[in-house]
Amino acid sequence: MPHPAVPTNLCLNGLVIKPGERVLTRLVISRLPSGTVIDIPVHVFRSGEPGPTVLLMAGMHGDEVNGIETIRRMIRRDLLQPLRGTIIAVPILNIYGFLNFSREVPDGKDVNRSFPGNPRGSLASRVAHRFMREIMPLIDYGIDFHTGGAARANIPQIRCLLHQDAETDALAAAFGAPFTLHAALRPGSLREAAMQQGRRIIVYETGESLRLDEGGIDLAIAGTFRLLHHLGMAPAAAPTLTPSVVCMRSTWLRARFAGLFRSLVQLGQYVEKGQVYGSVADPYGETAVRLEAPVAGYIIGLNHMPVVNQGDALVHLGRTDAAPSRLDHAAPFEEKPRLPATDLHEEDDEEIAGEELK
Repeated sequence: MPHPAVPTNLCLNGLVIKPGERVLTRLVISRLPSGTVIDIPVHVFRSGEPGPTVLLMAGMHGDEVNGIETIRRMIRRDLLQPLRGTIIAVPILNIYGFLNFSREVPDGKDVNRSFPGNPRGSLASRVAHRFMREIMPLIDYGIDFHTGGAARANIPQIRCLLHQDAETDALAAAFGAPFTLHAALRPGSLREAAMQQGRRIIVYETGESLRLDEGGIDLAIAGTFRLLHHLGMAPAAAPTLTPSVVCMRSTWLRARFAGLFRSLVQLGQYVEKGQVYGSVADPYGETAVRLEAPVAGYIIGLNHMPVVNQGDALVHLGRTDAAPSRLDHAAPFEEKPRLPATDLHEEDDEEIAGEELK
């Protein structure tokens, strides 16, 4: 994106922020029923030199603490001083969810399915609208930090729309996460809203909700500075030791039977088609079902919950093969599906079940 030859003032939340300034402002969203004001702290770090504006944001889902901790550490260590341009850092967008250890806001809605929002809509929609009004017009690029869900861990990975936009591809490559996953734009998501306005946002995922993943946090910080260096906003950063594994699609393997799930694989492991990746057993010692992978792929997500229900997502396979299978026609996994009926597909179950053991 073109940038002015000289730095200009930036207006945010009624403030005029000049080149070279560092400012903390708070976007007032609403009040709790008790009357307590809920606001979103926003840190702005400006260089005296013109350049792009990059958003670093976490806490879209209030229980996803790894991104919050990633941005907190960069702020605390005074690392966000751009050589040119501007960095806008939002450690927690969903303050409501953070206070309640929850993914959603109190009305049960997902902020990341509520963009571009509505000032007279639901609480999630109002949060999204305030972000779109105050912050989105200012940014050129962004990293949105996320984690897996409750007891579902993700290996460190970048998710973005691959091979359709050169700038997005370049951001993902510069970040250099262990895995890069092609992810279509979801309706109502931040990425979709940003793309519609010509702005590029990539998503970084690591670990699970309400658990700190130290390795994933370190990789997030290193990847952020590689991306900033790519944009000319930070000095040279440590290169990646191994190239990122690019997965153009992924498949969630689900439980055909309820019971006790035991995994025989680890995050990052490659499994062959037909390889046993775990088992589901009844709690009384009578039967067990061996689980075989219907396709080959890398373990990019893993359910750590031992007690599973029929249809629960067990293993997320990132796939590098070119030939699609009928598993690709299943609806994408969501933490809270809009329609429960889309959470389980009988066609998929036959491929996932494996062989019963006595």
